Amino acid sequence: MTPMSARDRLPQRPAGHAPADLDRHEYDVIVLGAGSTGTNVAGRARAGDLSVLVVETELVGGDCSYWACMPSKALLRPVEVLTDAQGIEGSRQAATGSLDAPAVFARRDTFTHGWDDGSQVQWLDGVQAALVRGQARLVGERQVEVAGSEGDPVTVTARHAVAVCVGSEATIPPIDGIEDVGPWTSRDATSADDAPARLTVIGGGVVGVEMATAWSALGSTVSLLGSADRLLPRMEPQAGEHVRAALEARGVTVRLGVSAESASRIDGVVTVGLDDGTEVHSDELLVATGRRPRTADIGLDAVGLEPGDALETDDTMRVRAVQAGWLYAAGDCTGRAMLTHMGKYQARMCGDAIAARAAGRDVDDRPWGRTSATADHTAVPKVVFTDPPAGSVGRTLAEAREAGLRVRLVEQDMGGVAGASLYADDYQGWAGLVVDEDRRVVVGATFVGPGSSELVHAATVAVVGEVPVDRLWHAVPSYPTISEVWLLLLQRYGL
Repeated sequence: MTPMSARDRLPQRPAGHAPADLDRHEYDVIVLGAGSTGTNVAGRARAGDLSVLVVETELVGGDCSYWACMPSKALLRPVEVLTDAQGIEGSRQAATGSLDAPAVFARRDTFTHGWDDGSQVQWLDGVQAALVRGQARLVGERQVEVAGSEGDPVTVTARHAVAVCVGSEATIPPIDGIEDVGPWTSRDATSADDAPARLTVIGGGVVGVEMATAWSALGSTVSLLGSADRLLPRMEPQAGEHVRAALEARGVTVRLGVSAESASRIDGVVTVGLDDGTEVHSDELLVATGRRPRTADIGLDAVGLEPGDALETDDTMRVRAVQAGWLYAAGDCTGRAMLTHMGKYQARMCGDAIAARAAGRDVDDRPWGRTSATADHTAVPKVVFTDPPAGSVGRTLAEAREAGLRVRLVEQDMGGVAGASLYADDYQGWAGLVVDEDRRVVVGATFVGPGSSELVHAATVAVVGEVPVDRLWHAVPSYPTISEVWLLLLQRYGL
């Protein structure tokens, strides 16, 4: 069954908000995009006492609030809770049913506020940032043309900076016939109100495995197709192996090392033809093969940049190619670290750097400086909310070696951790630390297993702080918790 389209979710008008005064013609800062990144830039710039205009074509709060982080995790959390309950003798006998799909969808809708952004608009009002609904295009140095829903386009000048925070959009691969199928993207997969009887997912990355987890639990028979030889190829191989085993135990058919060559929909049935000559049939097709910066139609050519490209920035988020230094970018459109929390991190650096420069103050752009987005390079944390979850931070073993580091991978079966065995009967999980042998510091960490996502931030602190393993030896984990895995890993290292 085809879900309500993402466009149908948009409100006809912003609730409880007076339009920005475009007759003003000048603001200190103009922000293109009111997603989680753009609103954070606006907030930090306002904290620096700068006037701010935010221009947004869709919903204030962006993809994270309405089509990505929040609705997807709202779909996935009941899956995790039910698995946890069924994984322990005693509660297993009480948790004998399956998920109530309508109730799950209803709870998800509370997190998206029914795709109404009134509360997010009120937040912008609260920090006194002006908002206009419409399309923004760069038309010259510090010049932005704003086309609202009413009246002719108006050109507005930014006294100090323009910040591009337009995010990214799902890509559709060039598969013969794919456009005629009407494939789902991540937006459709997180906003649908009914589980298709059969769902084919193309893509073995984060979106693919998360949505395969969610929809298989909500009643769909799922087939997951990946062109790589393993799932989650940007994490340690062990993470993908555990996630694959869990998906297959859930009834998901996982086929790796195959590519889709054709797609068609006949009498409601979607047929995907693969390069090995076989076919997969389903009722809906989700394409989760990547994202691209949403920069094709924001006037980059007017300032000497290529439309559609990612915007390369320095660590204060200033766009390198614009010599005058007035153009900034943050979030997915930079291609630096395409995760919501990293976009917000970049936004904090961006807004603070703009405010500092506007006030004539020095900007601390040194590595790990106050306004330097250093973590983007070597300390990016992420969690994949599958069942079980997989989380990591920093470099994988392969990435560390490619960077020329002399490293060692220390591994631990998490089933051997006392706290993990209490968390779930027959606990299945894995943990690994990548240790720089020359400096004796952790440069990467990966955890997979029930409840393991909460271990990632401790690892992030260790990586960012470059804490020597000899000092970590004194960070005593509480007993009996899953965090005891840190002690076992350090013992395996030789301490």
